[in-house]
Amino acid sequence: MSTIAFIGLGNMGGGMAANLVKAGQTVIAYDLVQAALDRAAGHGCRIAASAAEAVGEADVVITMLPAGAHVRQVWSADVIPHARQGTLLIDCSTIDVDSARAVAEAASAAGFRAADAPVSGGIMAADAGTLAFMVGCADEVFAEVEQVLTPMARAVIHAGGAGAGQAAKICNNMVLGVSMLGVCEGFALAEKLGLDPERFFDIASKSSGQCWSLTTYCPWPGPVPTAPSNRNYEGGFLANLMLKDLKLAQAAAAASGASTPLGAQAEALYALFAGLGHGDKDFSAVLQMLRGKLEELA
Repeated sequence: MSTIAFIGLGNMGGGMAANLVKAGQTVIAYDLVQAALDRAAGHGCRIAASAAEAVGEADVVITMLPAGAHVRQVWSADVIPHARQGTLLIDCSTIDVDSARAVAEAASAAGFRAADAPVSGGIMAADAGTLAFMVGCADEVFAEVEQVLTPMARAVIHAGGAGAGQAAKICNNMVLGVSMLGVCEGFALAEKLGLDPERFFDIASKSSGQCWSLTTYCPWPGPVPTAPSNRNYEGGFLANLMLKDLKLAQAAAAASGASTPLGAQAEALYALFAGLGHGDKDFSAVLQMLRGKLEELA
């Protein structure tokens, strides 16, 4: 079994680290927030006093951080200078492609094998060990990365070279953000037209409107009992995180010259929803904004 340093124990990282412990790995954990460290200790992680200390004994380093600037800082100041030669470095954060490629290049120049491996699935999947990982790394490194990530995953997919995992993640989540808005608009319109929402679900889920946002993550409470809509939109994929991913997608589109008008409109709608004070709700809660019933989120 490996010794894994896990840096970043937030809503996603905490569950991921716990699943590595369940798989029999030794996990040395670090986070800036004491409550996150306490939870990690409760799951069987060893707690380090700093990120640099965490990586010193590790065979593998995994980072799960908020943004590209954090990843660049931690990798340059703590990971690369203090990790042992031969350590495998994996970043599971969702960040911009340029930052992913920059830290991979820096790691390679210092003699490390590195991968970007952002995730899809949200907090529930992180806790359940059923995340999908989109991996950017050299071909010869992927098998080792896959082995490390498998205890946390339902799927580990090689997207291509450095940065390809991040490219796949932001494209996928742009599709998800757009499709969820379409489903929410469908429910809002069905309600206005006097169509029973659950009857609409029964029809659309068996028709051409069928999609993951409808049948797995239904924004209307009732039809899919496991969806966050049944818990007042708590415990899912925060609207703030969807907005972050859509901003990354739009920045990438601008830099590459891609045309993404629906992605731009989705970003604007989620920005409005978050600006109204509901960014900490699941992203499917945008349905309540379209229905004019934001007060029900209180």
